[in-house]
Amino acid sequence: MNKLLAIFFLLGALAKASVEDQLKLAGENASEISGFLEAAGKKHGQFGAKAARFLVKGMPPRDLQSLKRDFLMENLSLALKARKQFTWAKAVPKEIFLNDVLPYASLDETRESWRPEFYEQCSKLVKDCKTATEAAQTINKEFFNIIKVHYNTGRKAPNQSPAESRALGMATCTGLSIILVDACRSVGVPARIAGTALWSNKRGNHTWIELYDGGWFFTGADEYNKKGLNRAWFTGDASKAIASDWKHAIWASSWRKSGSHFPMVWALKNKSVAAVNVTDRYAKPVEKKGSDVVLNLRVWDRRGGKRIVAKISLVGNAETVTSKAGTSDLNDMATLKVSADSSHKIEVAFGGVKRTAMVRSPGKGETTVEVYWDQLGVVAGFKEGVMDWLKLLPEERHLSVPEGAITKGEAEEASGLIFGKLQEDSLQERKAELNAKVIKAAGKEMKFLEKVFGEAKEGERSLWISMHGGGGAPARVNDQQWQNQIRLYAPAEGIVVAPRAPTNTWNLWHQGHIDDLFQRLIENMVVVRGVNPNMIYLMGYSAGGDGVYQLAPRMADRFAAASMMAGHPNDANPLGLRNLPFMIFMGGKDAAYKRNQVAAEWGEKLEKLRAGDSGGYLHKVTIYKEFGHWMNGKDREALPWMAKNTRNPWPQTVVWRQSNRTHDRFYWLSVPKDQAKGGQVIEARVIGQKIEVKAEGIQQVTLRLSDELLSLDEEVIVIVNGAEKFRGKVTRSVEAIWSSYQERLDPAVAAVAQLNLRF
Repeated sequence: MNKLLAIFFLLGALAKASVEDQLKLAGENASEISGFLEAAGKKHGQFGAKAARFLVKGMPPRDLQSLKRDFLMENLSLALKARKQFTWAKAVPKEIFLNDVLPYASLDETRESWRPEFYEQCSKLVKDCKTATEAAQTINKEFFNIIKVHYNTGRKAPNQSPAESRALGMATCTGLSIILVDACRSVGVPARIAGTALWSNKRGNHTWIELYDGGWFFTGADEYNKKGLNRAWFTGDASKAIASDWKHAIWASSWRKSGSHFPMVWALKNKSVAAVNVTDRYAKPVEKKGSDVVLNLRVWDRRGGKRIVAKISLVGNAETVTSKAGTSDLNDMATLKVSADSSHKIEVAFGGVKRTAMVRSPGKGETTVEVYWDQLGVVAGFKEGVMDWLKLLPEERHLSVPEGAITKGEAEEASGLIFGKLQEDSLQERKAELNAKVIKAAGKEMKFLEKVFGEAKEGERSLWISMHGGGGAPARVNDQQWQNQIRLYAPAEGIVVAPRAPTNTWNLWHQGHIDDLFQRLIENMVVVRGVNPNMIYLMGYSAGGDGVYQLAPRMADRFAAASMMAGHPNDANPLGLRNLPFMIFMGGKDAAYKRNQVAAEWGEKLEKLRAGDSGGYLHKVTIYKEFGHWMNGKDREALPWMAKNTRNPWPQTVVWRQSNRTHDRFYWLSVPKDQAKGGQVIEARVIGQKIEVKAEGIQQVTLRLSDELLSLDEEVIVIVNGAEKFRGKVTRSVEAIWSSYQERLDPAVAAVAQLNLRF
C-alpha cells in the first residue's frame, strides 16, 4: 500500500512539475494560464481541474504565450457541456475525452473560438443520433454544405483554420479535416487528424480524420460514404503505407506528448504537434499478382487547366474507369492494372469524343499519368515532368521532387520553371504587401516609402534601400527622419525605398529582425516589380549609416554596392565585404562618438585588406574636412559610383565572417543553423576545378554549386583545411535547385548542384 501511495504522489509531483514548466514558458502570459487553471477547478470541480491541467501540459509555447484565460475557459466549459449532454460523449473514456475532445486545435492552424458556433449548428444536426458514428456521419454529410466550404486547391494555405476556410469557401484535405475534427469535438465525438506526409508511391500527401466509437475508425472530410466508416478512395494507398519510414507512415495527431510528432508537410521543421504511428491499422501485406503494376490517371482539359470527368480504358480491354474532377481530392484518381515495363494504348472518352494516347508503365509498383485532353498523343519529356510536379500543391512538392541526374540545359530549364511557379504562388501576397507599403517578417512590420526614377527594361530595375537616422529617440523624431530620408537621394534609374525602422531603439537598423525584413523586401521587389537581384544597393545616414556598417558585411551577398553616410560601426567587422564595393562618407568635424576618427580607421582597414587581396575589398572613403554631421548633400556623389557596380552572385573567392546575427547561407556556402556562431570565419576559393575551403570550429559545410562557378561536367576536387575531402563529378539535380530556392527566392543564385561536406 505504501509503495502504491508513493507512486501516486510521484506521478502527481511530475504532473505538477510539468504544469510549472509550462507556466515558465508562458512568460508574461503566465497569469492568464494560471488564472485559467484556478478558474477551471472552481467552476467545474476536480475533473475540470484535471482537464485544465491536461490542456496546459500539451500546449505549445506560442499558445502558452498568447492564449487568454477566457478563451481557454470557454473551450473547456463547452467541451464539458457536450460530455454531459450527448449519450456517446458520456461513454467516452476520460483519457480519450481529454486527448481528442477537449483540445481547441488539431495542428498548427490559427487559434480561434470555433466551439460556440459549431456546438449550436452541430447539436441540431445530431439531436436524433444514437451513436458517435451516426453523429460523425451526419456531420460529414451535412455540415460542409451548411458552412459552404468544399475542396478547392485555390485555398490560401493547407492548414487553414475553420474561419479562414469559411472566408474563402474552400480548403484542401487538411483544412477540411480540421473543420470536421472541430465539428465532431463540438458535440463530444472524439476525433483527431490522421494522414501521411507522402504516399509510398510518392504521389503526394493526404489528410483525413479518425473518430472514436469504442475503437478508432476513419473517414475522409467532406467525403461522406453512405456505406459507413473505414471506406474511402485512399484505402488502397493507405494499405501500402510503411510504418518504419516517417514519410510513408500514417500518423494520428495527439494533444498528449508522445515522443513523436505529426509531419506537417507545409512546416516540416515544426515538431510541436504530437502524434502516434497508426500505420498498422491501415497497412496490409503486399500481395504479389504476377507482373501487374498500377497506372493512376488524372485527366485535364489542358495543361494548367481543370480536371475533367472522362471514361478511360485500355484499347482491347472492356474494363473502363472514370477520372475524378471538381471537389474530389487531387490524389483521388482512376486506376488501371497493366503489365509492367511496357507501353499501353489507352482510350479516353469525353464529351462524346474519343481520343487515344500511349502511356508507359513502370517496372514495378505504380506511377501517375497526367492526361491532357487537348494534347493526347504527346509524349511528356523532362520539361513536362517538371511542370507536372510543380502542379502539386505547394506543401506536397518538397517531398516529391523529381529524382535523378540532369543536364546543364535541363538544370537551366528547371530553374526557370521553379522560379516562375514560386513567383506565381506568392505574387498575390507579395503584391498586397507592396501596395500596403508594409513588409512583414520575423514578427515585425516595416513601413516604407518609395520613389521611382528613370526608365528600365522589365527585369532590369535597380533597387536602392535608404535607411533613415534618429535611433534612440521618440517615435515622432524617427518618423521625421524617415520622411526626410526619401528626399535625400535620386539615382538616374531605380526604385528608391526608405523603410521605417520597426523600433525606436539606438540600434534600430542592425537588430536581428532587419535581415529578414530586408530579405523579404528584396524578394518582393524582384518578384513583383521586376528588380534585377544583381542591382540592389544599400545606403543610410547617421543611425542608418550605423546600419550600413553592420548589414553590409553580414548581408554582402544580397547587394551590388553599399554606402555608409555619417554613421558608426560599433562592433561591425569589414571581413565580409570582400565582394561588395563599399563607400564611406563622413564629415571631418563629426566628432560625436569619434565617428570621423573611426571612419578613417575603417578606411585604413579596407586599404590593408585590399593590399592583401587585390581582387577584393573595392572601396572609397571620403571625409569632408569642412563638414560636421550634416554633409550638405555632398555624399550624393556616391550614387553614380555605386551604380557602376553589379553584384557577382558567383564570386570565385568568398570570405564569410559571422556576426552575432548569424546566417546559414552566404553566396555559395551554407552551414547548419545550429553550427553558425558569431565570429566564425570561412574562406573558400575556386581555382579551376578545385575548391579550397578553410573553416575552423565547424563540422559541416554545404557547397551550393553552379556552372557559373566551375564546370559540373568535369571532375571537381575539394580541399578542406589542407585535406582532400572530395574528388569526382557533382550531379546536377532538381532537388538541389529546389533546395536552393527554399533558402532564397533569387534566380541569380539558384544552385543546380550541392555537395555536403563533413569534417
